Amino acid sequence: MNRTRLTALIVACAMFMDALDQTVIATSLPAIATDIQVNPLALKLALTSYFMSLAIFVSASGWAADRFGSRTIFRLAIVIFTTGSILCGFSTSLWGFVLARFLQGFGGAMMTPVGRLLVIRSVPRAEMVAAFAWLTVPAMIGPMIGPPLGGFITTYFHWRWIFWINVPIGVLGFVLVTLFIENIREEETPPLDVRGFILTGIGFSTLVFGLTVAGLGFLPILYNIALIAVGVAALGLYGVHARRVEFPIIELKLFRIPLFRATILGGTLFRFGVGATPFLLPLMLQLVFGMSAFQSGSLTFVSAVGSMAMKASAPRILRHFGFRNVLLYNGLIGSFFFAACGLFRPGMSELLILAVLLAGGFFRSLQFTTLNAAAFAEVDNAMMSRATSLNAVSQQVANSAGVAIGAGTVEAMHAFHPGAALSMGDFAPAFFVVGALAAASYLFFLRLPREAGSDVTGSSDRRGNATKIPPPQDRAAAE
Repeated sequence: MNRTRLTALIVACAMFMDALDQTVIATSLPAIATDIQVNPLALKLALTSYFMSLAIFVSASGWAADRFGSRTIFRLAIVIFTTGSILCGFSTSLWGFVLARFLQGFGGAMMTPVGRLLVIRSVPRAEMVAAFAWLTVPAMIGPMIGPPLGGFITTYFHWRWIFWINVPIGVLGFVLVTLFIENIREEETPPLDVRGFILTGIGFSTLVFGLTVAGLGFLPILYNIALIAVGVAALGLYGVHARRVEFPIIELKLFRIPLFRATILGGTLFRFGVGATPFLLPLMLQLVFGMSAFQSGSLTFVSAVGSMAMKASAPRILRHFGFRNVLLYNGLIGSFFFAACGLFRPGMSELLILAVLLAGGFFRSLQFTTLNAAAFAEVDNAMMSRATSLNAVSQQVANSAGVAIGAGTVEAMHAFHPGAALSMGDFAPAFFVVGALAAASYLFFLRLPREAGSDVTGSSDRRGNATKIPPPQDRAAAE
């Protein structure tokens, strides 16, 4: 196995824990809710607390990797994530579970972007698409075995064991990183933007938390509005702050690069569906269709099979069609399959449901691979750590917002008949809403030049004149 594949697969061992954990918990939410005596929809707090923690701390991950070394931070992230998993397994209340998930998110905030940074800095640009395809293989195995494994453990053992299985995986990942990954670090590291870190932390946490608890009755409506307003204001202040400092913690000038800007803004809309679907689908299958956790997990795991089937095809598809065409048209197809889940009905042929989920997994995974590779295709090496941090922040905010939007739509529909059990009339509009939002990503990809990122895809099109962001030490001359 060459070094590109070895590095990608070792990093993916850690990402496997994250992917497995997210899909395992999705099928176990009703059982967890019963055990800790809360409404199943209230457990969106457990999902969004993880994403919220990621959004707060991920902005500093690139700086930490540059300052202390990528391998050092990556190993620390594995330890923190594994510790959070153990605490999740011991949780006995909603807020204990939420706090343990928050700790997991802290580890994930360093683990995923720093792992991606390790791969970006270790492989040639011409091999980046192949590296990202290999990087996601174990990360795709997690979603593949997660739903049936989580359902099996929850149905026949206990949901707490779904978190404790992360321990041996974490130990293996730690050992492999120590043995085979070089501790890449920058010789000169700029100072940490503490004020920017505080502003973005306040902004993301209050905005995401305000959106998440809306409709649950945990806080008065005025408090919800205040939280959201504080989040928007803090992020607005950060926008002003970022233009005044030399080394902002989130480099907004990266949005000058057309391909990076399109993948962040368009990718955010598409990921609304990505965040909402794994939360909504198992709940719907168990609460409306009457399936057990194992049955629903066995049904929904085919999405990951579709994802795996795409991996070998991604480089060829991108070479033939280019980033722009894949992002445009595959995004619309993937969005359709988000919405199609709202057409499921009790008694519908399981083969038809399987076919929809299988195809949806294929097109969704192709969009993931394309977005991840395209985001860095036209970014200078000196700005890679900042680009990975900004990309990771946008992903986690989008996933969290997707859960909030999906659950919020279900809650809004259920408000029309509060005494009744949840029904397809509550879930279907949620899938339609997130599908429509995902389809709106088309507007951001439409203005990309046909040859965008052609040096990464290996296509014969001539590369466009992308806007480059000079490294901080060269900005004075550039500006």
